[in-house]
Amino acid sequence: MWGLITREEAIKLVEENVSKATWRNHMLAVEAIMRALARELGKDEELWGLVGLLHDLDYDKTANSPERHGFVTAEMLRGKLSEEGIRAILAHNFEHTGIEPQTEMEKALVASDAVSGLLVATALVMPSKKLEEVKVSSLRKKFKQKDFARGVSRERILFCEQIGIPLERFFEISLEALKPIASQLGL
Repeated sequence: MWGLITREEAIKLVEENVSKATWRNHMLAVEAIMRALARELGKDEELWGLVGLLHDLDYDKTANSPERHGFVTAEMLRGKLSEEGIRAILAHNFEHTGIEPQTEMEKALVASDAVSGLLVATALVMPSKKLEEVKVSSLRKKFKQKDFARGVSRERILFCEQIGIPLERFFEISLEALKPIASQLGL
């Protein structure tokens, strides 16, 4: 049993609790990347997807108090998501929660959360502003440019290597995961 909540119920929670469309899109992007990583690693795709979708559920409530980010989501999801999933959500903000990422799912969430920002920023500087134009080589180049997408932590993206996925492959998985939902993301 991976949890009690369905994806439909999770989407409803996101719609009720996250007011900004850009933030909801970020959560959908992280869900897609997490599902793809679960497939790649032979893990529970439903659980990983839900963790990605719900990881920033408390964003509206904690945007100005990062030390609470994750804890509020954990309370909202108790009894709806497995403790394993809740711990991953807490670990994605380890700098503030003190819960260090240890499992593959926890490390995957840290990396997915960060790489989604790099993917979106890279798509937005393409002539068409579309994800279809982004290539793995573009991501690699933008990753190395420290002045590009400064808010995107390269160190967090590199958590992919801690779960046995080389950076190049991680870019490929992430990019392919977002292409089917590109229009939904406005990219």
